[in-house]
Amino acid sequence: MKDATGPGSGNFWAVALVVALAAFMEVLDLTIVNVSLLHIMGSMAISQDEAIWVLTAYTMTNAIILPLSGWLATTLGRKRYFMGCIAAFSVTSLLCGLSPNFMMLVAFRALQGIAGGGLQPNAQAILTDAAPAAKRGMAFAVYGMAVVFAPAIGPTVGGWITDHMGWRWIFLINVPVGLLVLPLVQALVHDPEPFVQARKARRASAPRADFAGFALITLGLGLMQMVLDRGQRDGWFTSLPIVTMTITVVFALTVFVVREWRRADPIVDLRLLRDRGFAAANVLMFMLGALLLGSTALLPLFMQSLLGYTAVDAGLVLSPGGLAIMALMPVVGQLVSRLDARVLIAGGLCISGFSTLLMTHFDTHTAFMTLVWTRVLQAAGLAFLFIPINTLAFASLPVAKSSNASAIINMSRNIGGSVGMSIAATVLARRAQYHQSLLVQRITPYNPDLHIYLATIQSAIGHFVPMAGFAHLYATVLRQSEMLAYIDDFKLMGALFFACLPLVFLFRRVKPVRHEE
Repeated sequence: MKDATGPGSGNFWAVALVVALAAFMEVLDLTIVNVSLLHIMGSMAISQDEAIWVLTAYTMTNAIILPLSGWLATTLGRKRYFMGCIAAFSVTSLLCGLSPNFMMLVAFRALQGIAGGGLQPNAQAILTDAAPAAKRGMAFAVYGMAVVFAPAIGPTVGGWITDHMGWRWIFLINVPVGLLVLPLVQALVHDPEPFVQARKARRASAPRADFAGFALITLGLGLMQMVLDRGQRDGWFTSLPIVTMTITVVFALTVFVVREWRRADPIVDLRLLRDRGFAAANVLMFMLGALLLGSTALLPLFMQSLLGYTAVDAGLVLSPGGLAIMALMPVVGQLVSRLDARVLIAGGLCISGFSTLLMTHFDTHTAFMTLVWTRVLQAAGLAFLFIPINTLAFASLPVAKSSNASAIINMSRNIGGSVGMSIAATVLARRAQYHQSLLVQRITPYNPDLHIYLATIQSAIGHFVPMAGFAHLYATVLRQSEMLAYIDDFKLMGALFFACLPLVFLFRRVKPVRHEE
């Protein structure tokens, strides 16, 4: 008799919907909290630097658990671990929503990150093993709709919930979703036989827990996330704490990699990276995470700071891109079973790169629909990347390794996202300073345009206001230097999309598997 999640199972679509919903819940929670920080600050009377810990506490613990989730799933049983993560995520979400003070909120967010760290990779592994070979592209399409669509609509959903229900509901809303998903997972999901045998073999060999390895990855990834979150704010390597943490990160992760590569039963199976296709997929997924989340973080800032949009209006610009991804994911899932996945990846990189370079033509008067359609085009390209990359990554890996592989590739995407947002913020700040210095050089008493400009401002005001012209001029310089910095950021991201094209040649050709009639 076939498992409910085994290849060829008639329950595949039911499993896909339930498992993807659990992953969607976790990814959405990552993004909707951002837009509620100001409300949390006001409610709990805390500063912006303190409020950032609501984000940092989650991302630190989440980053630590992600690569360990494959080992935990194999040791505890994937279904048991997945259900435990859903239950723990629901409980910690409830505790976050009911937190009486800031310190408790940060503590519960850290626990929520631990619980959420196992949801994405196990959801992907369950979907991968549930799908017959011909439907594996569709399995990745379902998972992709969850983890790519959620960040796109997160700002809009978070803004609406915060404005109409209060910031506590961005956490409390997870509770009914968890209560709905848990019994469905219990009924529909079962571990595939090769995975069960691998778990039995591990238990029979009774390996000793690698506490040293766990300590190294906890230290390395935890501090790395802190460096990425606080680097720009603290001045990067002009800050002694940032330098100290960076050195510690490099040392801890280097020792961890060497140690795990040599162990017979590693907590993170890095030897999977010996597969050329899987290694290339991880590099591309890292870049995809960086460029997706980097651009998703930049666009709302651009619209709110330079175009005067509200958080909800900025979210409405991003949401059609999410809808485009949802519409295209099933199409790409079908195409993967008919076309060479490498062609789809190359096409996706070109579309996304071209659309991101189009953003370099934005200015402080760009129309709403121009923003929307440019984002939709970029999202269309991203839809052609996620599924083929995952399909090629898992093509030559055994079923028993799917949880470990999923943990590694999800870690690559998440770390890429953190790096991308950090680089985007740094480039924006540094290039704004650079452009401001260039623009200021042109403001001299000997520039006739300066006198014409000041006279025009004075005439528009209608009566003499000392220094009014210079105040307006200073505001204009700041605005234009920031606009030029955004253009530089978009230019860098567009170039990076095209720079990823050579990685496509590292994949081996995988013969498309046709759907059975």
